[in-house]
Amino acid sequence: MQLSEGKIKYLNALSNKNGIIAAAAMDQRGSLRKAIAKAKGVAEDQVSNDMMSEFKIAVTKVLTPHASAILLDPEFGIPASKARSKNAGLLLAYEESGYDNTKPGRLPDLLPHLSVKRIKDLGADAVKILIYYTPFEKPEINDIKHAFIERIGAECEYQQIPFFLEFVGYDPQGGDEKGFEFAKKKPEVVIKSMQEFGKPQYNVDILKVEVPVNAEFVEGSSVFKGQAAYSRQEALDHYRKAAEVAEKPFIYLSAGVSNPQFVESLNMAAEAGTDYSGVLCGRATWKDGIPVYAKQGVKALEDWLSGEGVKNINAVNDALRSAKPWYAKAGVPATA
Repeated sequence: MQLSEGKIKYLNALSNKNGIIAAAAMDQRGSLRKAIAKAKGVAEDQVSNDMMSEFKIAVTKVLTPHASAILLDPEFGIPASKARSKNAGLLLAYEESGYDNTKPGRLPDLLPHLSVKRIKDLGADAVKILIYYTPFEKPEINDIKHAFIERIGAECEYQQIPFFLEFVGYDPQGGDEKGFEFAKKKPEVVIKSMQEFGKPQYNVDILKVEVPVNAEFVEGSSVFKGQAAYSRQEALDHYRKAAEVAEKPFIYLSAGVSNPQFVESLNMAAEAGTDYSGVLCGRATWKDGIPVYAKQGVKALEDWLSGEGVKNINAVNDALRSAKPWYAKAGVPATA
């Protein structure tokens, strides 16, 4: 993996002094609007664009002093990007929020008025793409997704800006991704996805991956719910296998789980000795602030974030002590 000087400079801007990517995420759009509306007890169209921006500004302002970077969306997140702490780099999302469920396979779309060049011009240090992906999908669907990622990788390569690819597993049969049956399949979904997108034709710089197990189904985990899909030893083996197949630096995403569950997942990564290079953590840090904002407004949200939100992000930061610098996996000298 040959990283250019330009990409190295940007990746350094997204990392802490130890080369760890300790990033916060606030690029939710449709799901955030839904959640605020639900907490307010109003229709989604009652949640204005200004409210979306206001929420993002509050989260960014309070949490970025404790993060190496923040992931935002170009639709509502640009004002927030200007409110971030000076120490924090910026990732911007390039994909549309939510996917067209009228088509099979959760096919992705790009924001129509953007390009990688325009994202770079907005001040981003990296481009992020979210794609729903499973090796168990029909080959013709996955072929479309492979071509999609190849195009974006080529765009990022031309513009010399890092490409962070986030892939989230799903069940093509429509099963529950948080349930027991999917938990048993999850290691294979994660491992095979990491193998695929580490290939050179995609030009992905950082793989943004799910942890390969669901901690609620790991026997003896601190968040164990009573039904075991794996023993702790099996879970640790899945972590190791996923790390071994990764040809690129990888970071873990929180995937909407609670803060205790994400911290436990990171503790297992440490126990397994994986060479992950950090996190991009969103809802596990701030989602419990949504009802506070909905019922009491932005000042109450800022107060909640200053207490609970900071406590949550620091719990994640503490769990990152075992993470390894991205440049070690990328084969880049530390001096670069």
